[in-house]
Amino acid sequence: MVTALPRLGRRRALAGAAVIAAVLALLGWWLLPFDSAPVVRGRVTLATGVPSGVYARYGDLLKDDLARDSPALDVRLTRSEGSVDNLRKLMAGEANFAIATADAVAAYLDGHGRDADRLRACARLYDDYMQLIVPKGSPVGSARDLRKLRVGVGEDGSGVQLITRRLLEAAGLDFERDITPVRVGIDQMPRLLAEGKIDAFFWSGGLPTAAVQNLALRSPIRLVQLGDLTGPLHRLGAKARYYRAAVMPVDAYPELHATHAVKTIAVANLLVTTDRTDEALAESVTRTVIRSRDRIGVEVHAAQKVDLRTAVFTDPLPLHDGARRYYLSVKP
Repeated sequence: MVTALPRLGRRRALAGAAVIAAVLALLGWWLLPFDSAPVVRGRVTLATGVPSGVYARYGDLLKDDLARDSPALDVRLTRSEGSVDNLRKLMAGEANFAIATADAVAAYLDGHGRDADRLRACARLYDDYMQLIVPKGSPVGSARDLRKLRVGVGEDGSGVQLITRRLLEAAGLDFERDITPVRVGIDQMPRLLAEGKIDAFFWSGGLPTAAVQNLALRSPIRLVQLGDLTGPLHRLGAKARYYRAAVMPVDAYPELHATHAVKTIAVANLLVTTDRTDEALAESVTRTVIRSRDRIGVEVHAAQKVDLRTAVFTDPLPLHDGARRYYLSVKP
């Protein structure tokens, strides 16, 4: 026979059970990782860059970390010609996330590109450094000395070509008339320089860039300073506002055996998406970008510059709501 509990005892038992459940729930919450990620599923595509560039290597490593943090997420990578092409892919629906330089984003906004008002940022990543590479014995000491030379300028649709055009303008050179522009990317420019088929090439990327390192191992080359263009570049007005004076340290490329730092121009990279991206997905991807800094930085040294304190400065784009939610969750 089962004896029923007195009404008062039953109430006390229920109240006690409720307290125990609340304590267990609180304990479970407390034991969860502070920076826990939402569970996200589905397929996403990240637009990176040319195979031998820093964008592509960064994308490969980020994909591995996303697979670890969000195992139900199917991450695909798509190669591209660079920042300008990445924005096109993003707005055409060919990618959900893309890496692009701040100047390329600003140019897209200023040009009233397709659905430009829908662009959002998840994080400021690392800076790209503008690099002008010539044979070691070249007389070129400034971009102004490139007149009548064959110059690798990056592919059409690349961020390299965008900034190259502006640097040449600051140097008083016409892109089409004063040089012979060779429209190829970092996957071809080192070989063409080594074979004597071009006289110089521009590259905008993180330090170091593997393609430049590999070229230095087989051919004597050097970096040309671009610091003399800082003033003229900024006098071009609003379109140059995202460029800053920078210095490539002596050890940026040990293979060059340089004896002094090289003054140049730098521009920030952004992880870009659109307001169509689900908030939980944007939050999760942003979390992995910040968490993965040290691991990715072992292979892509530029990624060591990804920092929680600076990641929120994504001018000219507002933060995606999901990214903002992540930054608020880890704010001290």
